[in-house]
Amino acid sequence: MVNGDIYCEFDFSRLAEPMARLAAGRDQAHLVLVDNPPHHPQGDFVLDGGRVTKADIPLTPHLARFTFSGIGVYHRALFAHTPAGEKAPLAPLLRRAIDTGRVSGEHYAGRWEDVGTPARLNALDEELRQHHAA
Repeated sequence: MVNGDIYCEFDFSRLAEPMARLAAGRDQAHLVLVDNPPHHPQGDFVLDGGRVTKADIPLTPHLARFTFSGIGVYHRALFAHTPAGEKAPLAPLLRRAIDTGRVSGEHYAGRWEDVGTPARLNALDEELRQHHAA
């Protein structure tokens, strides 16, 4: 799944291996994490050796907090306790799976923009127009 309020140049073929792990039932989710943008400097999660942990753990030199990009692959088991037809906020489901060690992740350092506000969307739109006009 990809959030509708992001722009990125992520190569989605990179998700083939995590999707195979999910299909095998080893994980319930795989998240793509990015560097923390200025409007979200504290990040969402910590990435530790390809495993996602909660952001409230103490950081060490090999750990960093990252922001969830809005790109994720989810096994249906993640939603097993969600009644059919009801909305389910994703964050609590992910935190529950993280608590049981069932969430993998990767850091994406390429182009990613959160365009979740009119100002950020307009800025990106203008940049892309200028780039394509050149």
